[in-house]
Amino acid sequence: MTDKETQNESRTVAQIDSNESGTGGEIDSLSIILASASPRRKQLLADAGVAFRVHTPQTPVDETLDADQATNPEEACKDLAQRKAGAVVQEVLANPAPGMYMIIGADTMVVKDGDIFGKPRNLSDATSMLRRLSGATHEVITAVSLWLVRVDEQDEVSLGLRTFADTARVTFKPLDDETIKEYLRKGESFDKAGAYAIQGEGAALVERVEGSLDTVIGLPVGRLLKDYPELLQASPR
Repeated sequence: MTDKETQNESRTVAQIDSNESGTGGEIDSLSIILASASPRRKQLLADAGVAFRVHTPQTPVDETLDADQATNPEEACKDLAQRKAGAVVQEVLANPAPGMYMIIGADTMVVKDGDIFGKPRNLSDATSMLRRLSGATHEVITAVSLWLVRVDEQDEVSLGLRTFADTARVTFKPLDDETIKEYLRKGESFDKAGAYAIQGEGAALVERVEGSLDTVIGLPVGRLLKDYPELLQASPR
């Protein structure tokens, strides 16, 4: 599904409330659910003043990409974000409570010369990634999938969906092997796409960032709040 298609399917909180209230009672509060256990995404949302709770899928989401997806990193990233959010939507609707919910799923990819860098499998893999990133510019893509779910008092469900991707460009300083080894000793590489954490010690490896730093960290909060200012009026439940 393309960004254009997902945008065409999206509806705002106000649209769902005005179009469908009266079909089972007023729903006047919005609950934000972050479909991610990432401490970085949680911190970004909290720092922005958004009230939310975390709900991760009970069954791990299949993040396998087929050959065609691997050649189109932006679409692949959007698909993974949608899978993650969609899995939580299914669990929320398995035992629905009346209310309005916005479920946010995200995925972040590091891309260099068309190759997708995931989380390193081991020390050798992390070293190889950082050598390839050294002295060069790469892209960081964060895709966000937002599902707006309204459940009325009769358990009637309305859904809205939008998935988008935001891209930043990151240029690394030239790194010698000793610098790479010293960074990897810090231990922050192994759960990060591309084997570095720009919000941590990895910032010392970076020469410049073109685009949103939040996108590189893992969630473009500025764009989220611009497109969905109602996030700041959400209730913490």
